Amino acid sequence: MTKDEFETLLVHGAFSVDEATGALTVPIYQTVTFRQGELGIEPEFDYSRSANPTRRVLERQIAMLEEGNFGFAFASGMAAITAIFCLFSQGDEILIPLDLYGGSYRLLDSHFKNFGFKWKIVDTSDVSALESAFSSDTKAVLLETPTNPLLRVSDIEELSRVSHSHNALVVVDNTFMSPYFQRPLPLGADIVVHSATKYIGGHNDVLAGLVAVKDAELCERLLMVQRSTGGVLGPFDSYLLLRGMKTLGIRMEKETENTESIARWLVKHPGVDKVYYPGLENDPGYSVQKKQASGAGALLSFELGEEYSIKTFFSSLKLITPAESLGAVESLACHPTTMSHASLSPEMRAQMGISDRLVRLAIGIEGQSALKADLDNAFSAAKAAGKEK
Repeated sequence: MTKDEFETLLVHGAFSVDEATGALTVPIYQTVTFRQGELGIEPEFDYSRSANPTRRVLERQIAMLEEGNFGFAFASGMAAITAIFCLFSQGDEILIPLDLYGGSYRLLDSHFKNFGFKWKIVDTSDVSALESAFSSDTKAVLLETPTNPLLRVSDIEELSRVSHSHNALVVVDNTFMSPYFQRPLPLGADIVVHSATKYIGGHNDVLAGLVAVKDAELCERLLMVQRSTGGVLGPFDSYLLLRGMKTLGIRMEKETENTESIARWLVKHPGVDKVYYPGLENDPGYSVQKKQASGAGALLSFELGEEYSIKTFFSSLKLITPAESLGAVESLACHPTTMSHASLSPEMRAQMGISDRLVRLAIGIEGQSALKADLDNAFSAAKAAGKEK
């Protein structure tokens, strides 16, 4: 799919006009149940947990954007991940990336381990490490690429080949890239999942999760999980996501342009020890990122220098908001140790490579000079506070 075709699909994909009224916006079918016709004939819609017309348009849209055949909308990204984990059984093992999102790890460690579900942490940026990690119990590989928060890049095509040789499914969390920059299904993945709260929604006003697949059998299994567990997205939130999707391309381009500029600025800043961003030529994942994605995204992380106060850095930010989440038009700063990965033990964070001085920036659409000025002010205040210790 060309960039031009994709941008057109964002606006005119699964819905163009309401046949009943001529409305150009998807109607919000804010209803739980539907009038049924002749007994014994199953209607298209009977109860909104099973299917809702507004949600149906959204599910078709994400399937089209990810070049899949079937889509599913859930009440949050974690609800979507939970539904995928429900595909597996007691004794099954899943391979997970080294710095998996803290919420996904917590879900495994706090809940699914109680059902005899196993996992193994692997550096998925290393193909040979992944290949040696398979066992007879391995049923799936979960990839985040780039990962959260160290932005390690995994080769989706190569890892899919290896995983399929072991009869394991490949699940790719595509939240950071969105289908605008990266589409894992054509690269060999079996399931794509998004926290659509982030870039797809794009405005910090809706919680949602999306899943796309190609295979009809996988579709039926996921549909059964969705209908049985009931973690579906409501019609109004479905409408908000469809609205947000229309500007996905414009937002991703501007946010990524800002991020690349800030990343190069941070590399030269005396208050920064290291920058993690796959759009930098010296980043370990640069070549793979260029191969499988059309952009490096709008998220970066960096290590604050030892002589700088991390608390003062965050408290001194004015334009950039210290907050969890990412992917909206506003720029946000996250401290993984106390925010996104706070649920992990210090030992686990150390194993993942997440230090207490790590800062994750989700860059929005503000002016670059204003963002850099805000960061520079925070660096200055943090350095002064560090000297006072």
